[in-house]
Amino acid sequence: MGIIAKQSIRGTIVTYLGIAVGVVTTFFVLTRFLTTEEIGLTRVLIDAATLFIGLAQLGTNASIIRFYPYFREKGSEEDHGFFFWALVVPFIGFVLFAIIYWACRVPLGAWFGDKSPLFVEYYYFVLPLAFFMLYQTICESTCNVLMHIVVPRAVRELIVRIGLLTIYLLYAFKVLSMDGLVIGLCVNYAVAAMINMLYFFSLKPIRLRPDWTFLRENKALVRRYLTYTGFLLLSAVTTVLAPTLSSFFVTAKMGLDSTGIFAIATYMAVMVSVPSRSVAAIASPQLARAIKEQNREECSHLINQVTRNMLLIGGFILLALWVNIDLIFHILPNGATFAQAKNVVLILGVSQLVLATFTICYTALNYSRFYAFSLFISLALTISALILNNYLVPLYGMNGAALSNLLSYGLYVALTILFVVSLCRIRVIEKRWWFILLLLVVLFAINALWCQFAPTMNIWADSLLRSAVLIGGGALIAYKAELSPEINNQIVNTLNRQ
Repeated sequence: MGIIAKQSIRGTIVTYLGIAVGVVTTFFVLTRFLTTEEIGLTRVLIDAATLFIGLAQLGTNASIIRFYPYFREKGSEEDHGFFFWALVVPFIGFVLFAIIYWACRVPLGAWFGDKSPLFVEYYYFVLPLAFFMLYQTICESTCNVLMHIVVPRAVRELIVRIGLLTIYLLYAFKVLSMDGLVIGLCVNYAVAAMINMLYFFSLKPIRLRPDWTFLRENKALVRRYLTYTGFLLLSAVTTVLAPTLSSFFVTAKMGLDSTGIFAIATYMAVMVSVPSRSVAAIASPQLARAIKEQNREECSHLINQVTRNMLLIGGFILLALWVNIDLIFHILPNGATFAQAKNVVLILGVSQLVLATFTICYTALNYSRFYAFSLFISLALTISALILNNYLVPLYGMNGAALSNLLSYGLYVALTILFVVSLCRIRVIEKRWWFILLLLVVLFAINALWCQFAPTMNIWADSLLRSAVLIGGGALIAYKAELSPEINNQIVNTLNRQ
């Protein structure tokens, strides 16, 4: 796991630098200077753009990773114009879905208009925002297959967040109007897309001309690419819809004020899955190659490492978040307003932990010859999310939205593991994974008992003491028990260098 570990660690460091900026932005700028309605507007605009680009990609994001090994000649930089298609196909998708989005203005305006008229006012700004986010994502994927994830990761996690911080501060001090705030969001992602594109073109000579001779000589490969990409388009309609449904239902049923509160809780919970982004970015091409070579042992070994380490790292991040949740809301400007989403943070955090741990399995299924089954899984995810959000949000508000997210993703992961194990014959979980899960359950149980029966001291002292005992003690147990040999080796190597 040499290159995976090296690139993942660098990517994770960059990501957490970005998180530091994000924490300042989210917890000390947004909550202090923006109303919950304004926070909700920025959140739903970005969610709508995210949904849009998921469709407009036409499956290209996954196709780039899966089919690049087939176009590239071993021992050569020749890729037969592969990146021409990687850049052109998403543009075609953007044009198609921009027309559909424009045509849906009236029905969507009616759905959101009663509770969230401000979103309807800025409805069309989703299009330029989505365009720039689309090419930021596509260029990041092209860099991933060339095994260079650090700079695109820095753009996504650091430069974009610094840009957002700047825009929010300019709005807070009345330099920008509301129109300027929304335009600033678009400009920020335009800069990110441009940096990623310039970096991509700097990595190697890029041939932006299709190699028609290669395509004519490999008609079977072309058919497979088109079939796979068409399938991913159908799958994307469901897959990219599910993550944003809760936000849209809260916006439509409860208003942008509630969306803003739900967004802050989501920002906290997403920290749990941050390490998985770097790991997935670098592990996916390795997994695609192993599947192409039909090396099940390597696939199992890689997936075992990822699921084990993501459970351990994500679990301790969630534990740290939950142990200190009251302190976080105490520090937060207007924290009493956002504290009503305390349980939302825990529920969404568990959901993010499940996803961070097992997303690599869905990736494996998509890259295998059984990829068609992922459409069934995506349909189950979206249908369950629609039903659960429609039922639980009116009953339980934001808690219902978070619970629907957890239940629908629980179903999604369970089905994914079932297909990967039974069809692909890949081992997903090994013995140490269960020990990690047991350790996390015990630590969360001790925390619950501590909060229930121990006398409450000063909130700072209480949080620091519980953090030291639970997180420090748990980390020591994990190290001594060698629950993650990879992490232990990294610790030993770091200490030896010092």
